[in-house]
Amino acid sequence: MDDNCAKLVHMSAMSDHAHIATARRVLALEADALTLMSRGLGAPFVKAVETLMAAKGRVICTGIGKSGHVARKIAATMASTGTQAYFVHATEASHGDLGMIGQDDVVLALSKSGETKELADMLSYAKRYSIPLIGMTAKADSTLGRAADILLQVPDAAEACAETNAPTTSTTLMIALGDALAVALLESKGFKADHFKVFHPGGKLGAMLRSAADLMHKSAELPLVLSGTPFIDAVKSMSGKGFGVLGVTSPDGKLAGIVTDGDLRRYLTSGKTAVFIDDVMNRTPLTAAPDQLAADVLRIMNERKITQIFVVENGKPGGIIHMHDLLKSGLA
Repeated sequence: MDDNCAKLVHMSAMSDHAHIATARRVLALEADALTLMSRGLGAPFVKAVETLMAAKGRVICTGIGKSGHVARKIAATMASTGTQAYFVHATEASHGDLGMIGQDDVVLALSKSGETKELADMLSYAKRYSIPLIGMTAKADSTLGRAADILLQVPDAAEACAETNAPTTSTTLMIALGDALAVALLESKGFKADHFKVFHPGGKLGAMLRSAADLMHKSAELPLVLSGTPFIDAVKSMSGKGFGVLGVTSPDGKLAGIVTDGDLRRYLTSGKTAVFIDDVMNRTPLTAAPDQLAADVLRIMNERKITQIFVVENGKPGGIIHMHDLLKSGLA
């Protein structure tokens, strides 16, 4: 390597170190601010959660600029976790969108300075119609701070971009406080995964929240034979269904055992002769419950290295899931 190349490599390494140092400084500054905010939480936060819980209408999140982007995110998070929430742009509110806000709603207004002039009409409207107003700001003595029925004050911490004072630390604090509100509401309402999946039917998250019953094959598709079925007849039935597995049921309809392609190969290569399918079946098969999350079913199948599983309720097989079904759903 010549001297010029060596210098370029050295300069590049120094530049990389500088970028990492900057990133660490930003993250440390914001982490410190989050810790400070966490320690300062108290009665106002509790009152805010209780007010949001008691609301008959929606949570109207509003703000301008970066605070507006955060307000929109908070509304989206709340809406996806069981709290009816909607974002209203403060400027648009002054041009007709105030009509979207009802007396059963609660307004959550965001502004670091608390002096965002575009919020004025929103604040006046909330006061005029006795709509509860939760203010999220760093300035308690600001217009928003004084107008708020409940003040959620974030630390007036330095922005990570100190020279330009661009919203960085302040927006991180607001996002985190919004998350805290959403999760507190979620837990207070007893919002569970089966509720969550209603709002997330698409993508991998939606697939993870689906249940075994949502994915299973059922009824005539099931590869099932009665206990005592002759071995040859049972194998033909197994081949006809194409799952690579066969369920064997007792006279009362309960799953007595299963036979996989692997079970057949191992049995036949052992030199044994089977008369009935019962001679080959595994009498302690692994099964899933109808309400079991698809993500949990996938984990079990991966851990046990199996490609299909019967879904059983009260001992009776109601469905079957193949690994291909999990792949098609977008889960695996």
